[in-house]
Amino acid sequence: MPQIFRILPEEGVLHILTRGNNRQKVFEDGHDYKTYLKFLKLYRQDNKISICHYCIMPNHAHLIVAITQESALSKFMKQLNLAYLHHHKKRYKYVGHLWQGRYKSLIISEDEYLITCGRYIELNPVRARIVEDPKDYEYSSYNAYAYGRKDEIVEYSPMYRELGKSMKERQLNYRKDIKEELYKDDVNLNARFI
Repeated sequence: MPQIFRILPEEGVLHILTRGNNRQKVFEDGHDYKTYLKFLKLYRQDNKISICHYCIMPNHAHLIVAITQESALSKFMKQLNLAYLHHHKKRYKYVGHLWQGRYKSLIISEDEYLITCGRYIELNPVRARIVEDPKDYEYSSYNAYAYGRKDEIVEYSPMYRELGKSMKERQLNYRKDIKEELYKDDVNLNARFI
């Protein structure tokens, strides 16, 4: 069956999702995560991709990327996933498809949704019960936004500036917004059992 032509804007922000084949685990340990992040950093520079938010989970990866007319998103994703596939095959003597089809890309059309989507993906490790607090998960952009941790992959979302006048105020408001999201999740989860 032929692939459907992917429609991408010349400029804009996208939520990218790439998943392990049959939802299988593709990142086994810290070395795997760090290798993927190394490729992410390398290929984003080569292809003029800005990464606003990311979260690498055991069986999938979320990226929120900003692209311009000079960006080569398809080439970036091909290089990233192919390089990681070669790493995985070599390290684990793996045979077969690692990724479930092509990556998914969703256009983020509203500015307000950009930061909301960023928080959503950074809360994945909490929702998956890998950690209780997103600050304890080292394979996401959360600590860059919430605590100002240096992260060579992240280029801050333009909407982040609107969270406060100073970096400290933005960080505090970002953490506050995350806590509110977690509270909503708890309320929704508890409501299901009442």
